This record gives sequence, structure tokens and C-alpha cells, in this order.
Amino acid sequence: MLSKGSSCCCSFDDYKLTTEWLQNQTRHRPKVAVICGSGLGLLAEAAADKQTFRYQDIPNFPVSTVPGHEGCLVFGTIEETPCVFMKGHFHLYEGYSLCQVTFPVRIFKLLGVDSVLVTNASGGICPDFKVGDIMVIRDHINLPGFAGQHPLCGPNDERFGTRFPCMSDAYSKELRTLALDVASDLGCSVRTGVYCMVSGPNFETIAEARMLLTLGCDCVGFSVVSPSSDVSERPWLSFCSGDQRPHV
Repeated sequence: MLSKGSSCCCSFDDYKLTTEWLQNQTRHRPKVAVICGSGLGLLAEAAADKQTFRYQDIPNFPVSTVPGHEGCLVFGTIEETPCVFMKGHFHLYEGYSLCQVTFPVRIFKLLGVDSVLVTNASGGICPDFKVGDIMVIRDHINLPGFAGQHPLCGPNDERFGTRFPCMSDAYSKELRTLALDVASDLGCSVRTGVYCMVSGPNFETIAEARMLLTLGCDCVGFSVVSPSSDVSERPWLSFCSGDQRPHV
């Protein structure tokens, strides 16, 4: 595995080795992957027939260094659907390269996952949002990507997707509609909006938050977008919940 800070891409052999190791360790063959954001690892507790692997025990896997990210893969079933949960994910600000940040997403593809749900705790900048609101992401702005910090930079491997993926439908309309319908049935108020990724780890200045609001962003965070941009063939659904950026 490449060391932290490396700008090189991981090889297909790296992905294959990790995938085969997991397949040899568990009989679970997940169809849905859930990436749990800060403090949201409890989502995995609802799974039945759980089997857990610490990141540090999985060949080639990065290790979470952020509080609130437990650092383990949990395989199990929800309503008889085989799932895999990431209790903690990885960020640029930890010193990882983007190929390491997105490493698990490519493993999920090789494992046979066909839908990915991403959750995160983020900062609301839309004046209508309140602390604790839940937002379904309908689109995103990838600011590091504008500066060349993008997981698809470098040699392209067609086994993971096309050279120039279309991002106009990055987040599945079907899954978003389903999420809103379920929320309505449960009497839960859920918003939709645009998520902006910045690299962190500092929070935004007041001027930066105002700029993002002007650009059309409803919330801002340090994750979600890189893995969403990495394997365009997966149907994505992403949720945000968190604090409010002050004095926008």
C-alpha cells in the first residue's frame, strides 16, 4: 500500500488483493455499501448477522485517524439485503492521497456492490437550515477538484469506469425520491440541497461561507464528493446532518 501523502495511484493488484482477502474472510457478498460519517457509525448496529474487520487488519486499507470514526468494516444484512458499512472514512486533511481516500469505493465495486449510501456531518450555510436538519444531496460542487485535486487524475483504469464520466446525475434521482417518500411516511422532515466539498481541516471564514452561499451551496464539508466522483457507475445517495456555519 502507498504511504500517506503519496500522489501515486494504487494499482489494480492492490485492489484485487484486498478484495480477495475480504472474500476469503467472510461469506457476505454485499449489494449495498453505507459509508458512515462522523458519529454515525451507529447505523451499522441495525444489521443482522454482523461480521466486523478493523481497518488495520485489512491488507492495503487506510486507517481512520479522526475522532468519531471507529475504523472498521461491518458486513451484515438489513431486511435480508447484504450490506457493508464503513464505520469511519478518510479525508485529504489526514494526509492521505485521493487514491487512498477512495480506495474502499473501488473495493466495493469489486465486491459486487451496486448501490452506495454516504452519510456525513456537515455545516449548513443555507439561512433556512437549522442545526440537526437532515439533507439529501441532489448535487455537489467539488472545490478541490477545480484545483486538480481529483481522484480520477492520472492513468485511467477502464475496469473502474470511463475516462470522462458524466456527473449531471451523480446522485440517483430514484434513490433520492425513495428517501424522501420514506421520510414522509415516517413524519420526518428532510431537506434537499447542494453539498460543497472543501479540503479542511479548518472551518470556513465568514467570507468563504458567503462565497459558497452565492455559488449555490446549501452545506459544506470535508468528504463525500471524492468517492462520489471516483466510480461513476454506482448509484449514489448521500445524506448530510450537522451544525450551522455562523454569521453567513
